[in-house]
Amino acid sequence: METLYYCLALLLSVLLIFKHFFYHNPKLPPSPLALPIIGHLHLIKNSFHQSLECLASQYGPILFLKFGTRSILVVSSPSAVEECFTKNDIILANRPRNMLSDISTYNYTTFSMAPYGHLWRSLRRLAVVELFSSNSLQKSSNIREEEIHNLLCHLFKVSKTGTLKVELKYWFYLLTFNIITRLVAGKRCVRDAVAGMDLGKQILEEIKRKFVSRMPLNMCDFFPILRWFGYKGLEKSLIKLHMERDEFLQGLIDEFRRKRTSSANINIVTNTEKTPLIEALLSIQESEPDFFSDAVIKSIIIIMFFAGPDTTAITLEWAISLLLNHPEVLEKLRAEIDNHVGHGRLLDETDLVKLPYLRCIINETLRLYPPAPLLLPHCSSEDCTVAGYDIPQGTILLVNAWAMHRDPKVWEEPTKFKPERFEGMEGREGYKFIPFGMGRRACPGASMGIRTVSLALGALIQCFEWEKVGQEKMEMSQGSRITMPKAESLKAVCIPRQCAMKLLSQLEHTCFV
Repeated sequence: METLYYCLALLLSVLLIFKHFFYHNPKLPPSPLALPIIGHLHLIKNSFHQSLECLASQYGPILFLKFGTRSILVVSSPSAVEECFTKNDIILANRPRNMLSDISTYNYTTFSMAPYGHLWRSLRRLAVVELFSSNSLQKSSNIREEEIHNLLCHLFKVSKTGTLKVELKYWFYLLTFNIITRLVAGKRCVRDAVAGMDLGKQILEEIKRKFVSRMPLNMCDFFPILRWFGYKGLEKSLIKLHMERDEFLQGLIDEFRRKRTSSANINIVTNTEKTPLIEALLSIQESEPDFFSDAVIKSIIIIMFFAGPDTTAITLEWAISLLLNHPEVLEKLRAEIDNHVGHGRLLDETDLVKLPYLRCIINETLRLYPPAPLLLPHCSSEDCTVAGYDIPQGTILLVNAWAMHRDPKVWEEPTKFKPERFEGMEGREGYKFIPFGMGRRACPGASMGIRTVSLALGALIQCFEWEKVGQEKMEMSQGSRITMPKAESLKAVCIPRQCAMKLLSQLEHTCFV
């Protein structure tokens, strides 16, 4: 018996020595008490980004959570964000796999979700050259200007009917989807021949249904076994929606392919307009058919519809709402536009550099209401450290831009709308202002989005007087989605300015839809 005790003591000593010298116990970031199986999911209430902000206020700006089987790192401080996207930028350059991407991204060949590597670099390089380079943005400026003129014309026509109160959500989505479909396919999403707003709304709502995500969290991503059992029919619904979306995209590609075979002149828009993306991709496909399959072309197109219209329309709606609640800011912006542009012509993109206060207003809108409050998630491809904490391989990184943009340690009076805080800060906001992300996977369409919002907002202020409906302040509550729309659709009183009547009357002859 005594020998047995000696053997057990020796075995225990060996195990302790092994653990001390060979077993690394990771130093994980602070974390709340987790429940068995579900982890910390019970702490997420309503708005995802606000729940995470609340947890960060208790446990600090670097937070480690468990959502079912997935490990989550949440960061909400400039120093932690900087470390993630400088020292660990390559390690955190991947995206986590999830059910929506499994179904919708054509085997992860969209440049927003493709694994970091050769495929991603090739897709992103192509997207930048064809869409987001300075040269491409210059070529596509007439599309943005024409669609904004179309918006102004419609609002002018509505005001002439005696209907001064307008619901702006529809018009902003019509604007942004028309811009994207013209860039992609050379035509509007709501055709010129469509008569009447009701039918236009039906068509637009059908397109939004296909491309605007309303799924805040998918439990199947955290509990894979639920996917096996067809939890709530989510996978079947996503597959059905993807098939509809794929049919729509394939129809656009086939239409261009037929025109290529039937005629040498395939331009379906004016000669001064940028070549549609589908046409450019089909030309590349002829020289590189092995790489540029139809699936890859659709994966490039689909991200344009997923990422562009929703976030731009949301930003415009928040910006107008903020200006209606702060008429002194609106008047200051109008004075800047009148002084630099005048009343003899409409604002165009070349004027934007002369309107610094307009850019300050847009930056302040993006600070208070970033359209993607948690940005897009990243995933660690290997073990790494952030702020001295060990981050295991496969951890999902969420950057809470919402929390960081409203942090009193980072911003003075963070919940107040003060565009002046950005005066003289252009390009020097660093890691405390990141509405478009940072690092290798930052949004490549940021410049296009800023141009669209700037031109649209400037033109709306140049041509119309804007007033609240009623005396109460605008409701500023948020909807609960991956993006952050207003909970209540924006309605405002729209009155043409007397000094802009001649310009608006001239636009009537070019108004579509």
